Amino acid sequence: MSLLDQIAGQAASALGGNASQGAMGEISELVGAQGVDGLVEKFKANGLGDVASSWVGTGKNLPVSEAQIAAVLGSPQVTSIAQSLGVSPAEASKLIATYLPQVIDKLTPDGKAPSPDMLQQGLSMLKGLGA
Repeated sequence: MSLLDQIAGQAASALGGNASQGAMGEISELVGAQGVDGLVEKFKANGLGDVASSWVGTGKNLPVSEAQIAAVLGSPQVTSIAQSLGVSPAEASKLIATYLPQVIDKLTPDGKAPSPDMLQQGLSMLKGLGA
């Protein structure tokens, strides 16, 4: 079982399945659209560079709150994800705050963003789990 499979399994069991699995698909789309480096830059621009950098680095991952996710991604994006998942924006922010750090961490095991091919392979697997 791959690390991304484990994350998806944890997500499914933690929140009852459907929303969590869907969240993995939404997170994979988010990372695919913005890239690991793009998301890290977005967090840096919002004063959370140390948090996002910890997910890429090889040390301990720093947590991110639902409010910080909403501030970085913006209300329209969080609302769109919430609608896709059939949950409230607050619940969507919670899912993203829980699983985005883990996904980025697993996509960057050596402390740097993966090559485009490796990123797409990992994201394709996540999208399959989230469907």
